[in-house]
Amino acid sequence: MNENEQEKDDIKNEKQEQEIEENSTDIIKKTKRNIKIPIIVISALIIILLILSVIFALVNINNEKILANISVMGIDVSDMTQDEAKKAVNEVIDIKLSEEMTLKKDDYETNLNATQLNAVFDVDTAISQAYNIGREGNIITNNYNILYTILFGREIDCNLNYSEETLDEKIDDISSKLPGAIVENSYYIEDENLIIVRGSEGLSIKKEELKNTIIDAIKNVNIKYNIITIPTETLEPQEIDLEKIRNEIYKEPQDAYVSKNSETGKAEVHTHVNGIDFAISKEEAEEILSDDKKEYIIPLKITVPNTKIEDLGEEAFPDKLGTYATRYDPTNKNRSNNITISAEKINGTVVMPGETFSYNQIVGERTIATGYKEAGAYAGGRVVQDVGGGICQTSSTLYNAALLANLEIVDRSNHQFLTSYVAAGRDATVSWGSIDFKFKNNRSYPIKIEASAKNGVCTMNIYGIKEETEYEVVIQSVVLSYIPYTTKYENDSSLEEGKEIVEQSGYTGCTSEAYRILKLNGEVVSKTLLSKDTYDPMTRIIRRGTKKTQETSSQVSTEEETEDNQSNNINQDGTE
Repeated sequence: MNENEQEKDDIKNEKQEQEIEENSTDIIKKTKRNIKIPIIVISALIIILLILSVIFALVNINNEKILANISVMGIDVSDMTQDEAKKAVNEVIDIKLSEEMTLKKDDYETNLNATQLNAVFDVDTAISQAYNIGREGNIITNNYNILYTILFGREIDCNLNYSEETLDEKIDDISSKLPGAIVENSYYIEDENLIIVRGSEGLSIKKEELKNTIIDAIKNVNIKYNIITIPTETLEPQEIDLEKIRNEIYKEPQDAYVSKNSETGKAEVHTHVNGIDFAISKEEAEEILSDDKKEYIIPLKITVPNTKIEDLGEEAFPDKLGTYATRYDPTNKNRSNNITISAEKINGTVVMPGETFSYNQIVGERTIATGYKEAGAYAGGRVVQDVGGGICQTSSTLYNAALLANLEIVDRSNHQFLTSYVAAGRDATVSWGSIDFKFKNNRSYPIKIEASAKNGVCTMNIYGIKEETEYEVVIQSVVLSYIPYTTKYENDSSLEEGKEIVEQSGYTGCTSEAYRILKLNGEVVSKTLLSKDTYDPMTRIIRRGTKKTQETSSQVSTEEETEDNQSNNINQDGTE
């Protein structure tokens, strides 16, 4: 290549480089212009949004009403003030809490009211949460919450507070009254024998499942209660623990005596203790239990001390602390027999300070072999004939005497239906193997029970030594509401068509409260709630004839006469 050609190439290259540089500069300038435009637009939009957001937030902060599209427990509170929202929610809740829910298992059913559980919804907190949506954060979070609520809505739950202890007690009460319930093994001492009674397979309530179902039903304030089926499972009783029973009954013999406190100069009563132990070896006792039987008898060795507490007489029990009497129909021989036997079992029982009296332990199982007879009792919503029917009158009479003696009640259940011999809230039902009546001697001295049943009067007297401060006791029973009964018709092919017979009279149920009032020198010093009880209404049952006849004759209605007779039978004879 010559010098001219070289020079031409150099000039050409310089021009190309200059063109490239000019093109690059143009591209950079264009790119910068293209970037500036979106940045300016975006910045302007951000500024506008911020301004609008501030205005939006300020407008809502100054708004005294709850945002739109907000509900509390399914109750729309949109555009309401806090007071308006509380009123709207409370109106729905009040209706819900006043409703009765029905718990049912086969033919058994009972009612439960949320107020019995001291159920209270925390409405104030829920309304405050609803009101603070879009108000309690910064501008950005507030606006986000406001927009989200407008678009998708907000549902706020309301916390439910209730007495879990009361709910547990209610379910335990249902368990004890449920037909076909499991019966656990039990034992009692009669004369010089230990009687062990094997329990039986039966229904056991799934407690946690039922509790959750009840609470969920209360929380659904916009839905009326449906009938709640009581969830159950079939269980076997636990195995008999012979060693445990022996340890519980074993005692060394001790004489009864009265001494004087050196500091106070007051009498101190010391009861006798019978020595109790198995009269046979443990191996022999286990051999007895190896047989498949309902009841086992294990002989005991009873060592009686020289001086028993009942031998101390008035020195140990000078004062009448409480007394109560109820009336029964002496012409009802079977029921009178049962009341008399149970009273005789209780008579003379001494309960030391700190000890607990158990009705079932003292009275024992009610069987034909022990002298009891069939009489009217409550079962499955009806009055039926049951061995030992009537013994609940002695337990109820003793309950009232214990209350008036200002003793501590440990275990007491009301009947499913009202009784005729005591007021609502003042009965104490018992059932062998499931329901017991217990009270504790919380006084400073031993007490002695004198029980009798004769000439249609069952009487319980409790004797002991008065305390340094002795209160006058008044028991008050208050009926809160009445529950009307329903009528059920049952077809009877043995009766002529068109004829009706009242099989069972209907009785109104109720809810009640019972109080123990203590007075000193005529002035009330305390008023204590003893129980809140619900008594189911007793269904009126009418048998309706379906038998067709060819002859037509005038039918004389005996409904009123039958109903009156049935009423008398139940009031006087038909309840435990």
